[in-house]
Amino acid sequence: MLDDAADLIKHFEGLSLTAYRCPAGIWTIGWGATIGQTGQPIHPNQTVSLAEANTLLQRDMGIAQDGLMKLVQVSLSDLERQALVSFVFNIGLGAFGRSTLLFLLNQGHKAEAAKQFDRWVYADGKVLAGLERRRKAEKAMFLGQNWRDQGLILGKL
Repeated sequence: MLDDAADLIKHFEGLSLTAYRCPAGIWTIGWGATIGQTGQPIHPNQTVSLAEANTLLQRDMGIAQDGLMKLVQVSLSDLERQALVSFVFNIGLGAFGRSTLLFLLNQGHKAEAAKQFDRWVYADGKVLAGLERRRKAEKAMFLGQNWRDQGLILGKL
């Protein structure tokens, strides 16, 4: 189950049943989906129902989890895995695959890997407060802490 990851993603992505451009300029819908049910990128004026948004979220979380489990070479606790699902959901598998976070994790340096969350706070070359809060929440979850107790419930991106 990815309930903690889903809660974190929903909190930070927010829900929009109409397509919008995220801070990075990418058309997005639902709980942060950038690809629709047909496999095509989200386009302006596109809409989804709540049920469709939830389906897209489950699909995209599954893709993130499957991809990260192919890249991660060490065992993960449930919370570590869920934190990484949220992280990969947000930054993409390609970026995760090239990240220092993954390199350190696969070397068995989990504490050092956790510090890498703090580096992923930029969109379009600018630090975003929402990404700073999200990374603090993901890092807390990765470290086995309750992200909701971190004073991070401050709104969406």
